Amino acid sequence: MGLGAWLRNRPQLLEAAYELANRMFRIVHPVIRRIGYSRVEKWIKPPEEWTKSLVFDCKMCGQCILHSTGMTCPMTCPKNLRNGPCGGVRLNGNCEVIPEMRCIWVEAYERSQLMNKYGTEISQLQPPVNRQLEERSAWISLLTGEDQVAAPGWE
Repeated sequence: MGLGAWLRNRPQLLEAAYELANRMFRIVHPVIRRIGYSRVEKWIKPPEEWTKSLVFDCKMCGQCILHSTGMTCPMTCPKNLRNGPCGGVRLNGNCEVIPEMRCIWVEAYERSQLMNKYGTEISQLQPPVNRQLEERSAWISLLTGEDQVAAPGWE
């Protein structure tokens, strides 16, 4: 088992790390705003992308909802669903599209049940990912509020 798999199976630890990072970014937000979001994004995106890829198989959607999905990236679902399984979950909990893969949403639900602060967020309706934010830093999107902007056409 690799480091990423080991960490994914410890959502409480990832939740604590997320909370720490969230606090840190909010504290330094005034400095980031003064320097400029685009300039800071150039510095923080590479380590964010590397870390999230290693731990979550992150697809850099720019609207990270890991804390709402049991610290499981919903963009790893073959159908890119952000609101639970497609209805094609197999009896053994595997994906209908890739039968040898465990359904991301089964994992997300199970892991959310182990979380302390954000575990109940799995039941919240999530808008579709805003593709205009792809390949952007989710932390910068969070600070600018762009992560709250719904995809075009979503009411």
